[in-house]
Amino acid sequence: MRKILFGSAVLISLMSCAANSDAQHGAGLTLKNTTAIDRPEQVVSLSRKLLEAKAGPLANNYLQFSADKKPLQAQFEDLNGDGKWDEVLLCCPIKASASVQVSFEKSAEPSGSGMPALAHARMKLKNEDQSFGENMDKLEMPYQNPPTDFSKHALPPYLTEGPGWENDKVAFRLYFDTRNNKDIYGKRIPGMVMDSVGANPKNSYHKLAPWGMDILKVGTSLGAGALAFSYRLPDGKDTLVRLGGNDIKGETYQLLSDGPLQASFLMTYPWQLAGNPVTVTEKITITAGQYSYTSDIAVQGEGLPKDLKVNMGIADFYTNQMDSVVTSKSKAVYSFGQQSENHDNLGMAVISDHPALASIWQIKEKPLPISDITSSYLMELPISSDHPVQFRFYAGWGLSDPAFNSQSGFKEMLERAMELESNPVIID
Repeated sequence: MRKILFGSAVLISLMSCAANSDAQHGAGLTLKNTTAIDRPEQVVSLSRKLLEAKAGPLANNYLQFSADKKPLQAQFEDLNGDGKWDEVLLCCPIKASASVQVSFEKSAEPSGSGMPALAHARMKLKNEDQSFGENMDKLEMPYQNPPTDFSKHALPPYLTEGPGWENDKVAFRLYFDTRNNKDIYGKRIPGMVMDSVGANPKNSYHKLAPWGMDILKVGTSLGAGALAFSYRLPDGKDTLVRLGGNDIKGETYQLLSDGPLQASFLMTYPWQLAGNPVTVTEKITITAGQYSYTSDIAVQGEGLPKDLKVNMGIADFYTNQMDSVVTSKSKAVYSFGQQSENHDNLGMAVISDHPALASIWQIKEKPLPISDITSSYLMELPISSDHPVQFRFYAGWGLSDPAFNSQSGFKEMLERAMELESNPVIID
C-alpha cells in the first residue's frame, strides 16, 4: 500500500516562521490555468524533486501550503514504501485564465489539518456480531465467490458487497463476487458516507435518504464502468467476454491510497483469454471535486489475441438518450434521462483520451450471440501487454447538482472536464 503520511491544511504565520527559522524555509511556486474555465477544486501533483529544487533538501520535513493567505489542503504520499513521502497532492482553486502563487514552508512536525476528507476508499469485512470491521489494506476473494443471497442473509460478507470509493460529489461500489460489476451511489452531501451506508439492513440504500441512495440498476449490463474484452475466435467469429462470471476464479483487492484528496485501489484478476492464462489489473482512482473515477487497465500473459480490445460499459435501462462528444484530444459516449432508480435525471459517460482509437457501440436488451452482456453502451479500445488503457467514468445525478436535471447541463460538465483534462495546470 502507498502510505499516506500526512494530510495538511495549515498556514504558517510570520511569527512562527521567525521562531522556527532554523527548521523552516519559505519557498513558492506558481499554478497557471490556461483555460477559460474555473477550477474550484483543482488537485495537482507535486514531486518531492520539484519541491526540493525550490526549498532545498527536505530530509524528514513536511510542508505546509498557503495561497492568498489561506491554507491549502495537501496529501503526502509515500509511493515506494520507504517511510518518506515522494509526492504531494495539493488542492488549490484557480480562476479561469489565471495564476495562483502558492507559498510553502518546511515543518519539522506535521500539523493536523482539521479539514474534512474529500476522497475515500474502503473494503470492510463483516464481523460475527454483524458489525463491519476496520478498513482492509488487502483482501482476496474466495474461489468463485457467489453473490449474496439476501433471502438468507440480512447483510453481505463485505460492506455494500465489496469495495466502495467516493469523493465529495459521488460514490461507487464494486461487487466482490463473480458478477464483478460496478454501481453508483448518488450523493446529496459532500461528506464521506461509505463507511456507514449498508451497515444497517433497516436503512436500505435503495430508498432516498438525506445523504443520497443507490441510483443505478445494473442487472446483466456493464453497470457503472464494468469491463469486458473482445477478440476474434479461431473460427472467425467475434466474442465479447465479461470480466466476471464463472471465468473469475478469484480476485485481489489492494488499497493504495485513502485521501484526504485522492483515493485509489488495485484489483488483480487471474483469468483466461482465448484459452490462455492472463492477469488483468484495474487501478481505480477517485479525486476530490470530480463527478468521476479513473480506471487504468493492464493485461499480461502469453498468447494474447492480437486484435484484443477492452470495453467499458454504461447501463442502458429506463428512459434515456445516448450521444457522444468528440474533440481533437478526447471522445465521450454518454447517456442522459430519467434512468435513476429514483426515477429522476441521471447522466453517465465514459471518456477516453484516444479519440482516433476509441469506438462506440451498443448492446440492447436482447443479448447478442457473442456475449451474455445486455442493455449497455460501450466504449472500446485496443489493449495489449505493452499498451495499457485508461478510461474515465462520469455520473451526474439531478439531486447532486440541479445542473444535471437537463441533458445540456450534463453535456456541458463533460465538455468542461474534457477541456480541463486536455489542458493540465502548468506548474512553475
